[in-house]
Amino acid sequence: MSPDGARRSRVVLVEPALTQLEKLTGGETHRLDRAIVAISVNPEIGTPVPDTLLRDYVDEVDSVRVIYYVTALRTITIVAYVEA
Repeated sequence: MSPDGARRSRVVLVEPALTQLEKLTGGETHRLDRAIVAISVNPEIGTPVPDTLLRDYVDEVDSVRVIYYVTALRTITIVAYVEA
């Protein structure tokens, strides 16, 4: 557990995100890793997508976008789309 008592959620990438990940360079993957860590620490970081369970996280500094949703118990974050 982290010092503040919060636990990171486990991140799972679904097939479309895995396919996109295979096309990224090493640098793009590194930037994406930082975004996924940020999401796992704070799943509420992304903006809710209206009328869905999805959240949209955009890091404009690293030029990364992740579309994801979080399970009801907030223990697993499912990544549906990545862009770097």
